[in-house]
Amino acid sequence: MSIGFVFECGPQGADKQICEYLAKQLRPGIAVISQTMDNKLKLLAGASSVAKMLLAEGCEKVVIVWDLRPAWPDKKDKPCRATERQTLLDALAKEGLQNHPVYLVCVEQELESWLLASDQAISAFLSTDPHPYVAKQVKKPDQVSNPKAVMNNHFKAARGTRYEDHVHAIKVLKAAKIDLKRLRRSVSFARFEAKL
Repeated sequence: MSIGFVFECGPQGADKQICEYLAKQLRPGIAVISQTMDNKLKLLAGASSVAKMLLAEGCEKVVIVWDLRPAWPDKKDKPCRATERQTLLDALAKEGLQNHPVYLVCVEQELESWLLASDQAISAFLSTDPHPYVAKQVKKPDQVSNPKAVMNNHFKAARGTRYEDHVHAIKVLKAAKIDLKRLRRSVSFARFEAKL
């Protein structure tokens, strides 16, 4: 099976790295074809045509993934999942894809919400033998208003360094065995898993 993904990040972005890794863990043997759009505005404007191309290239389904609150929010308007979803649905309908297997996954807040759900992975990555680090368990990660800042606080507390999503996100996730029960605390992750 081949699954296409459309992401709002750049070619080496954290969203792409994390989602591809999780998809392969959740559905062993799948082939993944990803397209990156650089930012949310480009994703909202062009994801439908990219989805059409991925389906034409043989993908059995396409999953469009974006963060509700990317690192560069529009200062004028508060992000609205319903508005962004409708923009994408309208664009998909214009491409004639309304009845095709194209799924939308809006990550509540930011991708780091999924990492916060994986507190054991954060602890494993940031711990050293002489200095164990215990990340606080987050029961409702989608409700953390700035998860990237929380990750940065973990890194500062444990190592005195900054969290860099495109470098550290995948390393954190791989630092411990994936605990799906914890990850599913994030409703957006549960939706991602269901659409695979």
